[in-house]
Amino acid sequence: MRTTPSHADGTVARSPEVTSVAVLMELVRNESSGGHVKCWERFAEAAARQQSDGAAVDLTIYVLGHREHVEELSPRVRFVALRPVLSTAGVMPAMGGVDITDLAPHHPRLAGLLPRHDVWHLTHSFAFAMTADRLARRASLAPRPGLVSSLHTDVPALASVYTRQMIGKLPGLTKVADRPAAGLPHLAEQLLRRRRDRLLRRCDRVLASSPHAVEELSALVGPGRLSLLRRGVDHERFRPDPAARAELARRHHVPADRPLVLFVGRVDASKGAPLLGAAVHRLGQRGHPAHLVVVGSGAETGRVEELLGPDVTLLGQQPQDRLAQVYAACDVFAFPSHTETVGNVVAEAMGCGLPVVLPERAETTQWLAAPGHDGLVVRDDTPEGWARALESLVARPGPRRAMGRRAAHTARTRHPTWTRVLEEDLLPVWLQAAGAVERAGAGRR
Repeated sequence: MRTTPSHADGTVARSPEVTSVAVLMELVRNESSGGHVKCWERFAEAAARQQSDGAAVDLTIYVLGHREHVEELSPRVRFVALRPVLSTAGVMPAMGGVDITDLAPHHPRLAGLLPRHDVWHLTHSFAFAMTADRLARRASLAPRPGLVSSLHTDVPALASVYTRQMIGKLPGLTKVADRPAAGLPHLAEQLLRRRRDRLLRRCDRVLASSPHAVEELSALVGPGRLSLLRRGVDHERFRPDPAARAELARRHHVPADRPLVLFVGRVDASKGAPLLGAAVHRLGQRGHPAHLVVVGSGAETGRVEELLGPDVTLLGQQPQDRLAQVYAACDVFAFPSHTETVGNVVAEAMGCGLPVVLPERAETTQWLAAPGHDGLVVRDDTPEGWARALESLVARPGPRRAMGRRAAHTARTRHPTWTRVLEEDLLPVWLQAAGAVERAGAGRR
């Protein structure tokens, strides 16, 4: 007997034939959502494309929403949106577009739904993850679910950045308690890292985002419970397009007489947007003017616009198809962020034929096959250092185009599709986690 949806909320009952997987993503899902949400949208689309009668799992991805609802992608793949209990929506607007999450220690509605699934996959460390952890530790819960966790964002590092930003917006705090306030960012990072590590230790399997992260986490959870979760790329969507430049000029009136440097992401300090704005400004002062194109929004948007004036075009959020066209229309992709665990925007830019410029030791450099050949790595992480790196491409059209062609070749030959990552990195882990639970239950009987 095959599993079919049997609940009003679109989730499914357990079946002995198909493993039911719940992915817990306590973030609001909408058009402006960040890479974490988009990652699971791509995995869900890949799962939905599989033949229904041959699907290995039934997949439910839980997200946050303004109202509870179900979006069916296929008979075996769906998004279920649940209302947050303690939303950060009241605080996040001050941070300029940071993803909204749920800080409640327990989510009662999710707690009622989780026992229907065989495998619980944590992707964060807030309300959904804490609810799952609490339920999984109950002796009365039978059968026990398989617990899996994957790392998508360095939340502790981001917490430090955002705490610093919030202190800056509350001058009274720094005046009254300057020294304690200065230590708050570090404290926030420590607390969230401890919570994350505690959750990871309790999981059957942990999926890290890079070989470096696998090595780093092995001491925490043990190498036997660690594996790699890569990110995929839609090669049909993100590819070179010779007509894209003219379309971008028509839509947004970008200048035709200078190279276009592209940034995609949240426009704040965590992504390095102010640093990049300062670097592009210095390029002009050095006699090599470039135009910065920014896709995204954030707390530092006004600061970048004030610094560059007519030398920046702010596009805001863009849908995926339009974003691919923006990539292909530009000349260089620059991404100074140190907080990414993967940085899919780098792979998308390379697929569209752009040379990429990245900071040294950032996890995003894993997309490069040969740094210096298909992209540049910046060692001097200052506006001057980034200006020098950009100048080597902006001022030399021939080498810039050659590096872009090599970047596109790396993307085609080395960057996997979402379907391949689903089949090779996710499905075996889910099935193994479910199998381990079944064997444990049989042993107890």
